[in-house]
Amino acid sequence: MTYFSELIQLKLRSRLHSPQAIEDVRQETFTRVFAALRGGTIRQPERLGAFVNSMCNNVLLEHYRASSRDSSLEDEEQQDFPAVSVDVLGAIAAKQMAEKIREILEEMPERDRRVLREVFLEERDKDDVCRDFGVDRDYLRVLLHRAKQSFKALYLKNMASRPPGEVVAGKR
Repeated sequence: MTYFSELIQLKLRSRLHSPQAIEDVRQETFTRVFAALRGGTIRQPERLGAFVNSMCNNVLLEHYRASSRDSSLEDEEQQDFPAVSVDVLGAIAAKQMAEKIREILEEMPERDRRVLREVFLEERDKDDVCRDFGVDRDYLRVLLHRAKQSFKALYLKNMASRPPGEVVAGKR
C-alpha cells in the first residue's frame, strides 16, 4: 500500500491546498479500500490500482461537495483569511517525487513514456491521443496498462535500490 499511498499523496497535493485535507482524503480512501477488500466486493482484483484511484476520485469529489456546502460567498467576506505560508517540506518532497518520476520515465521505452505523458501528465483528451497513436479506445487501454506496468516495475526496482535513509517524498 506504500506504492498507492505515495501516488495518492502526489495526486492530492496538486488538487488540495491544506495538508489536513490531503491527509483526511487519503485516510478515507484507504478506509474504503480496506473495507472493500474485507467485504470481498472487488470484482477484478487485478485492477486494484484503478480501483484505488477511482475510490480516491470519489472521496475527493465528496470532499469538494462538502467544502462548497460549508462555505458561501457571504461567509467568506466576513472571514479573516490566514496568510498563506509555504510548506517547505511539502515543496521539497513534491520536487523530489517529480524528479524521480522524470528519471523513471526516461528509462522507459519511448511509446510507453509518450502515452503516460500525454494521458496523465498533459491530461490530453483520450480521443486525440488515440488519433495520434493510430489506435482505438480499447487498444489505448491496453497501451496504458502496459505502460503503467512498466512504470510500476521500474519504480519498485528504483525504490529497492535506493540507499537506506534517503528521503523521498517526505518518507524515510
